[in-house]
Amino acid sequence: MSTPTEAPGGEVLLYEAPDGQVRVDVRFDHETVWLTQEQMSQLFGRERSVITKHVRNVFREGELAPEATCAKFAQVQTEGERTVTREIDHYSLDVIISVGYRVKSSQGTRFRQWATRVLREHLVQGFTFNQTRLAERGLQEARQTLDLLARTLQNQALVDDTGRAVLELITGYADTWRLLLEYDENRLLLPPGARPSSGVLDHGRASHAIADFKQELMARSEATPLFGNPRGAALEGILASIEQTMFGESLYRSREEKAANLLYLVIKDHPFSDGNKRIGSFLFMLYLQQEGMAHQLNPQALTALALLIAESAPAGKDLMIRLIINLLAERGA
Repeated sequence: MSTPTEAPGGEVLLYEAPDGQVRVDVRFDHETVWLTQEQMSQLFGRERSVITKHVRNVFREGELAPEATCAKFAQVQTEGERTVTREIDHYSLDVIISVGYRVKSSQGTRFRQWATRVLREHLVQGFTFNQTRLAERGLQEARQTLDLLARTLQNQALVDDTGRAVLELITGYADTWRLLLEYDENRLLLPPGARPSSGVLDHGRASHAIADFKQELMARSEATPLFGNPRGAALEGILASIEQTMFGESLYRSREEKAANLLYLVIKDHPFSDGNKRIGSFLFMLYLQQEGMAHQLNPQALTALALLIAESAPAGKDLMIRLIINLLAERGA
């Protein structure tokens, strides 16, 4: 077993043999473990002079290089009535294993197995920790870049109203993107404010509403006869997928999830010959109204959201869905 404690020059772990007869404090540092000659004597059950002889032979025969496998670490010792700190030679796992083979100790095999497991655990934990720090740094730099980009484009009047809405949506919710990335994709908790849906968006009602929407747009010369023409039963399939169940429970647990998937799927799956972004946004708002969901998405923000979805890569679906959910839950809570 091992109990980690902090120590100058690394971490100290307690190794205890399965039979409990041997207990040695093992130093972990520079991605390996280290023991003194005295500790190897305890571990292998051999006299200190025997260990010293084998260590010298390991280096003399060129099996290992001392500069790569021997290091001095400070160690507190009691000498008489004094407590002093001295620099003591420690030897890496490579040396420990070599000496273990030479003294033909079964204890050496068990120690090697323990050390290998401990090293693997430390390396994995270290990689995960460093990966997390790099990800956090990357997100922070991305946020700063987005802020700079937004200020530059707006201050220099390089974007129109729609472009400005896209920038505001992204920069205003950069923290939301950060929060999303902190969760495992398959285990994202619903944010505060998410509520169960009270009903379904009926295909018949949706079709009639789209037909009325089309007439209004055509009357203003903002749509052609191709607008809103259904492609087979694609819309019906989208609405059915949003309401699907698994083991008797709704696959999408909240109204926010259903609204987000409705907007995304209509825009990305192109169930109509023309006008998918506008119809997707229209049905999205229709569903929010049906569910009594408060929101602060003005027409510019909704247009920006639709453009983000349309331009997003298919691999980014989960992230886009979660962004919409958090937008709705945060603003509608």
